[in-house]
Amino acid sequence: MIFSRKRADAERHTRDERAVEVPDQGDAAPTLVRGPYDIAESYADVQRLDLGSLHIPAITEVEVRVQADPQGVIQQVVLVHGDNALQLGVFAAPRSEGIWDEVREEIRQSLLSDGASAQEVDGEYGPELHAQVPTPDGPTNLRFVGVDGPRWMVRGVFQGPVATDPAAAGPLVECLDGLVVDRGQEAKPVREPLPLRLPREMSDQTDAEAGDAAAEPRQV
Repeated sequence: MIFSRKRADAERHTRDERAVEVPDQGDAAPTLVRGPYDIAESYADVQRLDLGSLHIPAITEVEVRVQADPQGVIQQVVLVHGDNALQLGVFAAPRSEGIWDEVREEIRQSLLSDGASAQEVDGEYGPELHAQVPTPDGPTNLRFVGVDGPRWMVRGVFQGPVATDPAAAGPLVECLDGLVVDRGQEAKPVREPLPLRLPREMSDQTDAEAGDAAAEPRQV
């Protein structure tokens, strides 16, 4: 099912580089100037769509497309604005180190083995992958970004004009920068996708549509 909802240097860029000291707060941790954030960190209190492990800012003109199985478990999350799209994924990571370096290299090797081109570029979130993949409709550009957090990693895949021109991201970058990750305390294998679920309003919408379909008379 697809649900759509519109809502009113070459070194790694570490999370410390995205933090600023907040004065007069004693021993409080530095506040990050941009996300993605961990749910235990300080971040702006704005309206967000709660998908379980991911809380996505509700930005006007950004459409949230969610694909879920019949049990309501989300398989894919894509944010769309105009001709641009951002696919989001969140994965378990070890406490001691990030995994984006390894994951990025695996993605690059997979793309090359499939006949795509891929090159590493230093971007606003640190090392990124810029790729061009063959499709039935012609070559498609993709831009892979990753952010390592405390025991999690967020991966984003930009598609459309934004894949080659990051300045074209518009409100999609607001969604990524305002993203909040709720990792939970449960032990999980490294790289396992963190659980995502439909928010209550989408679940209610699904149940209502299923009920309406069941109530419709059958054609004979």
